[in-house]
Amino acid sequence: MPGLDIVERVAEFVELREDEFVAPVLRRAGVDVFELLVAVMLTQNTSDRNAFRAYHNLKRAVGRITPQALLSLGEDRLAELIRPAGMHRVRARKLVELSRALSGVDLSRLAQMDVEEARRFLTSLPGVGEKTADVVLVNLGKPAFPVDTHIARIANRWGIGAKYGEISRWFMERLPPGRYLEVHLKLIQFGRDYCRARSPRCGECPVRDLCPWPGKR
Repeated sequence: MPGLDIVERVAEFVELREDEFVAPVLRRAGVDVFELLVAVMLTQNTSDRNAFRAYHNLKRAVGRITPQALLSLGEDRLAELIRPAGMHRVRARKLVELSRALSGVDLSRLAQMDVEEARRFLTSLPGVGEKTADVVLVNLGKPAFPVDTHIARIANRWGIGAKYGEISRWFMERLPPGRYLEVHLKLIQFGRDYCRARSPRCGECPVRDLCPWPGKR
């Protein structure tokens, strides 16, 4: 298992392209928690590029994204608007269920919750799993480290672990909370650019000399 030096090398090497990521862009724009949650749900099992397209379709249709606005669209219209994200009918059903669950709920109270209470609340909602909850939380400034497919692949190759919880804890135990979001985003970018699922660019990898993966080329 590698030490923190491999993570620091990646963080130093990767020049962050934050505008490619839905959640940081929208949080910087000042959207509320519900709109952020909906946007993060649109990134599930698809690219941020597709999620951006679906999100902007919604914005053009309803303006401010609220539970009432999504419910007023109806499931069929909602599905058509978010089609670019893929699995649009399943997503639309989950977003309708989410909107019903949160109709009249003040999500600003998440800011007053500790991170575990906030995570339990979010994961109790329709369509919200661990990764979605953690992406929302870390973008709200809470100490959470989301593990997406890229980070899970990197962690598996580095021997950090295979399960969501153990991978997340490994990073949280070794990094200060103020760096969770930065390192999370840089690792995703590193996974997209170098440590890819197919045809990883091991020959050009900036951490090749530190990488313990027996399959490296």
